Amino acid sequence: MPKPVQPAALVRFLLIFAALIFLFLFLIVPLFAVFSEALKKGILVYIESVEDADALSAIRLTLLVAAISVSLNTIFGIATAWAITKFEFRGKNLLITLIDLPFAVSPVISGLIFVLLFGAQGILGPWLEAHDIKIIFAVPGMVLATVFVTFPFVVRELIPVMLAQGKQEEETALSLGAGGLQTFLRVTLPNIKWGLLYGVILCNARAMGEFGAVSVVSGHIRGMTNTIPLHVEILYNEYNFVAAFAVASILAVLAIITLIIKSLSEWKTKRLLEAAEEEQ
Repeated sequence: MPKPVQPAALVRFLLIFAALIFLFLFLIVPLFAVFSEALKKGILVYIESVEDADALSAIRLTLLVAAISVSLNTIFGIATAWAITKFEFRGKNLLITLIDLPFAVSPVISGLIFVLLFGAQGILGPWLEAHDIKIIFAVPGMVLATVFVTFPFVVRELIPVMLAQGKQEEETALSLGAGGLQTFLRVTLPNIKWGLLYGVILCNARAMGEFGAVSVVSGHIRGMTNTIPLHVEILYNEYNFVAAFAVASILAVLAIITLIIKSLSEWKTKRLLEAAEEEQ
């Protein structure tokens, strides 16, 4: 006689089944639709759409903005996480609160703030114009907006990793005569490398896909200040659906690669945290 299914097992099965259905409807189906629409008129049309001058410009600009933003946020993230986890100082709780500010502020609002600061009619606009410095409707403004919206990702991944590692190893290295930079490169960095990689991956994914803040500060200058998401919007509004989905498929491929690397780094980070907790 077969054993009756336990209520707990049945509930677990239903929850897993519901999660899989949700993922299929809201992740797999849209992903399939992007590639099917992109290849609707054949591979040659797909290649032509991707090799279009404006599309290539958007791809290059996206990679440039992402590279600069991620590099800056990596440096800022390490420094901020180090300060929070290794030192006690006044205003520490305020700093932790400010880290999450980009999550609370709409990207469109953050872009508008930069326009009010650096735009032609903004607070610093006249001074910038007098010195022939262009921030809004140019790459610097897009980088600033992207840095703002992606700032929390690296630091938020590093803080729990550094807290779990503790300060014993760094203190031991310093007591043995190692300098600050040497201690960081040989002790701290190897311990946080997987958490750092995880944060960088998340930061990069958000930087490449950012739309709201970048849309406000870019000016939508075709071939000059359009990133991939902005270029896709323009193509779609022009009813050039095949080209829009073709360019969008590039972001989809990058997202899949990011997801794979993210999963690997997340697994490795979890193992390191468990090992650190067992040692303590």
